[in-house]
Amino acid sequence: MKAIVCTKYGPPEVLQLKEVTKPVPRKNEVCIKIFATAVTASDCIVRGFKIPKWHPLGLLMGLALGFTKPRQPILGMVLAGDIESVGKDVKRFKKGDSVYGMTGLGFGTYAEYKCMSEKECLVKKPSNVSYEEAAAVAYGGIIAGHFVKKGNIQSGQKVLIYGASGANGTTAVQLAKHYGAEVTGVCSTTNLKLVRSLGADKVIDYTKEDVISRGERYDLIFDAVGKSKSSKLKSQCKKVLIKNGKYMSVDRGSPNSLPEYLDLLNELMKAGHFKAVIDRRYPLDQTAEAHSYVDKGHKKGNVVIKVV
Repeated sequence: MKAIVCTKYGPPEVLQLKEVTKPVPRKNEVCIKIFATAVTASDCIVRGFKIPKWHPLGLLMGLALGFTKPRQPILGMVLAGDIESVGKDVKRFKKGDSVYGMTGLGFGTYAEYKCMSEKECLVKKPSNVSYEEAAAVAYGGIIAGHFVKKGNIQSGQKVLIYGASGANGTTAVQLAKHYGAEVTGVCSTTNLKLVRSLGADKVIDYTKEDVISRGERYDLIFDAVGKSKSSKLKSQCKKVLIKNGKYMSVDRGSPNSLPEYLDLLNELMKAGHFKAVIDRRYPLDQTAEAHSYVDKGHKKGNVVIKVV
């Protein structure tokens, strides 16, 4: 089968299209023919290994993934496709099921096929959702879904989402609205219209506005970007929380990849209440180019790879 192989850590050019052995499912696994995957910020961090190896985080990353190159040379954390075959003990899925999900640190989705345990973060794809849309929502669905649930958003609360136009932010805006919050999204000038279209009640252009001067106070602030970006507004966010308000950031802990987060998205997508945001699409053999684009840090929502 064809796959994109990460030959070593480095720039996008280390990703090369190669022929590799097609995987065979174990007794508790399904083999998925992948139609679409996505390039996430996490994929780019792993490929580049930009944390110094002597740094505690770099040491942990090296121990988990490999020091000179990834132990799993095929990167990619999300997929959407059809189940081609199943192991003899599989109960949840059958051959022909359309599915999507997230492999997490198991990686392996920049390829034509991937085997996953039926107990991993894998769910059936709604018929009204394309493979590309499903691949686009999985990453943000898991991460933003985790933090939104942890925030225990109540109807009528005021929620501020910093980085509202990325994969995590576009998901968080829609989920917070689903739970009845009054949502303020923070993004750049070019993304204001997008964030409004997702249901945000208010938007702040972080290149022009001062969040403190607005006089608003928030019950919950979700930083959907983390430490990779900073601004004056971001540093001010914690100062506009109400007493006992919550501040959460994507770089505070690793959420578990639970199918329940995708089950909720399925319900919303079936009802037409959730929108997959896709910035660009690339064929599998242009995965390196997709990484170059994501590295710039300006993508809107998700960058999808069309495998088939």
